[in-house]
Amino acid sequence: MKLLSFEKYGDRRVGLLTDKGILDLPSAYKLVYGEDAPRWLYSMRSFLTAGEESTRLVEKLSKKAAQYGEGPPLYYKESEITFKPPVPDARKILCVAANYVMHGQEMKITVPEKPYFFGKFGNTLIGHGENIVIPRTSTMVDYEIELAVVIGKKGKYIPAKQAEEYIAGYMVFNDVSFRDKQLPPGWPEKLNPFGQNWILGKSLDTAAPCGPYLVTRDEVGNPYPLRLVLKVNGEVRQNGSTDEMFFKIGELIEYISDGLTLEPGDIIATGTPAGVAAAGKQYLKDGDLIEAEIEKVGLLKNRCVKET
Repeated sequence: MKLLSFEKYGDRRVGLLTDKGILDLPSAYKLVYGEDAPRWLYSMRSFLTAGEESTRLVEKLSKKAAQYGEGPPLYYKESEITFKPPVPDARKILCVAANYVMHGQEMKITVPEKPYFFGKFGNTLIGHGENIVIPRTSTMVDYEIELAVVIGKKGKYIPAKQAEEYIAGYMVFNDVSFRDKQLPPGWPEKLNPFGQNWILGKSLDTAAPCGPYLVTRDEVGNPYPLRLVLKVNGEVRQNGSTDEMFFKIGELIEYISDGLTLEPGDIIATGTPAGVAAAGKQYLKDGDLIEAEIEKVGLLKNRCVKET
């Protein structure tokens, strides 16, 4: 399944991509059952928390709604809705640094012996088609295409071999970075005793575009290899494969769940391949269109807009 969060009628709701278009699940529920939809059809995090109950209901609604014709208020074209981040209220956004060897080399960073995580905040999340805001105080805005894992089941101390059971699905993720805030002058030769400034370098507003869809684990299948391609104004900047990950997804989940409870809707961004602007390419500027595409997962588009 390809699930999404979108805005219509002034509120957020959960949808499903079908052959007829995007199925509005709350509207479908009301039409089929004659009563208001449960709240978890308005919140992806609640939807994932409901587990198999929500999955079974969506399968039923998809079949029954198909009997009621096409078009609004059941089905919408992508152009008729506003995409939001698949999990707009994710409680944790966990990102892995230098998990692709070639990216580590271009950034003059040695892949660590253990995964190195940093976090982003909720203010960073934006959806497909929403604008990336280039702040007034940054001129070194960078991109990083990543495969993101969305957690579907609560867990702690999760063994790598069992990690797949805790994955709801995958989505495209762009780890937008502000290098002039993240990296000190003279980097990498000079590094202050406290290291990089991960908060200002990674968590300014709109720094985590993701989507358009949350593609369920069963639909993606084996996440190795999946091709990742990022373009800026049509120019290919990054072209890699998930096969290049140094620490695989199971290892990442095992490591980060060591004492930290993972919950439905939590996001784990798994690292980026080589080709970022910090390695000698042009930084993002006002008007740039970023297209980030991952095989079997989707195409995420966002335009850069200078803050006024």
